[in-house]
Amino acid sequence: MRPAADRLANLLSHFLHGPLPVRLRAWDGSEAGPADAPLVSLRGPEALRRLLWQPNELGIAEAYVAGDIDVDGDLAQALGRAGRSVRDQGIRRPGPASLATATVLAAGLGAAGPPPHRPDGRARLNGRPHSASRDRAAISHHYDLSNAFYAMLLDATMAYSCAYWTRPTGPSYGLAEAQADKLELICGKLGLRAGDRLLDVGCGWGSLTVHAAREHKAKVTAVTLSTAQRDFVTARADREGVADLVDVQLRHWRHVDGGGYDAAAAVEMGEHVGDAEYPEFAGMLRAALRPEGRLLIQQMSRGAHAPGGGRFIETYIAPDMHMRPLGRTADLLEAAGLEVRSVESLREHYTRTIDAWRANLEERWGDIEGLVGETTGRIWRLYLAGASLAFAERRMGVDQFLAIRPTREGTSGMPGTPSARSIPAARYAREARR
Repeated sequence: MRPAADRLANLLSHFLHGPLPVRLRAWDGSEAGPADAPLVSLRGPEALRRLLWQPNELGIAEAYVAGDIDVDGDLAQALGRAGRSVRDQGIRRPGPASLATATVLAAGLGAAGPPPHRPDGRARLNGRPHSASRDRAAISHHYDLSNAFYAMLLDATMAYSCAYWTRPTGPSYGLAEAQADKLELICGKLGLRAGDRLLDVGCGWGSLTVHAAREHKAKVTAVTLSTAQRDFVTARADREGVADLVDVQLRHWRHVDGGGYDAAAAVEMGEHVGDAEYPEFAGMLRAALRPEGRLLIQQMSRGAHAPGGGRFIETYIAPDMHMRPLGRTADLLEAAGLEVRSVESLREHYTRTIDAWRANLEERWGDIEGLVGETTGRIWRLYLAGASLAFAERRMGVDQFLAIRPTREGTSGMPGTPSARSIPAARYAREARR
């Protein structure tokens, strides 16, 4: 009998216009495909059966998560090369005769049978999309995995968002320093001064909240739907000596109380709001600000012709997430009565940030696998590899919007010419004064 890899290559030839985009290693040890292509190992016929039952992105992702297939070397590079090859050559639509031949080949490889069991880790949401209860469940699925997991994945700042890289990576400059530069960039754009009231919507593990209170003496109201994050930020503020400046509230963004804030921020939280709900979200932010109050939104976007997160991310990582092209978000902010003053793309910064998280994941793989299990670890390995690739290839972006609530007379309180500011210089100057 011919080696399994040869029969797999023959089967795939009915669906591909060109040569195999990867090198295949079948469960019998045989190999087929270009010698210089990424090596993909199939551990058994279940991998093929899974793809036949679900011949799409989610099927391939679940085959990887379940361990039915594996990739040698850097996963993001392998995904990128395979994806470019398929996009360049296209997918063949087999005719009846070719499809019948492919079916016989698949059956001979052991692919016939019921659909394989789906891996654990899918989000289980009920109720109306973006209701308070469903949003709480979606946030819990993603962020309540465990604080210990995120502590291993992230850095000392616990910032789970795009960093701002102002220097080459080296012994004295890495992810933690780039995240601190991002926090200072946000505070600088918001013009925070001692005593200013800041609303931090979707505060995560409190990196911006604590930084603004500690470094700028701002009075911060931090809002989250995650109980684990609420407890973490409360303890962190006390540990950092800024408990008197920080009020952490467990509530939905719709239930933010009061107004008159000097500044507001939503750092990579708007993606979870929902498309139909975003005008209400923008209106809430405007209502929370005093006239001439500033708003900083850092938010992921999708390319004009790109799908955004995709089925795998929305099924296993961030359910109910919605991204739109950058210009559409600017329109929604303006429609809510806010004036957009600047937009800055951080797309390349995100590729570098995610690659730093990927390095942490691999370096601490044994501990992470022991904490959350192999399946969850593989979910995150695939998620981060795909996200790095999406930003590098411009299918996704991330941007900072600086907006203000103008007065009735139209004044903004903004300087006509914003001053150029060295973020690390400002931070290092403060550290030197201590």
